Amino acid sequence: MDLGRPNAELLLRAYARGIFPMADPRTGTIDYYSPDPRAVIPLESFHVPRSLARVAKSGVFELRSDSVFETVIRACAAPRPERPETWLDERLVRAYVELHARGFAHSVEAWREGRLVGGLYGVHIGAAFFGESMFSRPEHGGRDASKVCLVTLVDWLRAGGFHLLDTQFRTPHLARFGCVEIPRAEYLERLEEALERSGRWPSAALAPPGRAFK
Repeated sequence: MDLGRPNAELLLRAYARGIFPMADPRTGTIDYYSPDPRAVIPLESFHVPRSLARVAKSGVFELRSDSVFETVIRACAAPRPERPETWLDERLVRAYVELHARGFAHSVEAWREGRLVGGLYGVHIGAAFFGESMFSRPEHGGRDASKVCLVTLVDWLRAGGFHLLDTQFRTPHLARFGCVEIPRAEYLERLEEALERSGRWPSAALAPPGRAFK
């Protein structure tokens, strides 16, 4: 279904009902989806591959949140050799930036030598975090940067009392971290429970030891 031009209020209502938007670059429409099954990463059983754990602990990246949210989302939307078209068009970018301004969307950013080399962003309602997209710039020293951002995100969600990490779809990449598919009815039950709670997006005091948070 196409509900027209997105804005912060529309997106909040959609996410609270288990629905998320994607723009069709061929038709220009923005459609809303609620897939069955739905993919989530259980926070209690998140798996970090050993090699990635070493990178995450090495301190090669400085991890920040929300310092350049719009830059992160535009980097996620940029064309890539393996994906010349994107579901993130300018209308959605503006709507997510509006959500961020209202405190309902956040970015996790990996910096190296003063340069943004990877990141991810998502929507935060109650104790639910809806992961949307990620990027990395290996040509600038950002190999594994988006993966380290995901590891950091899970650390922060656990510390902040979150109960749900939604990834929408299960991919081979996310499967390495323990991503699973569940029936939509079960997902909606978990979502309802998470929306009744309050998750705290981290401050410096909640940042995991050994990782910079600025």
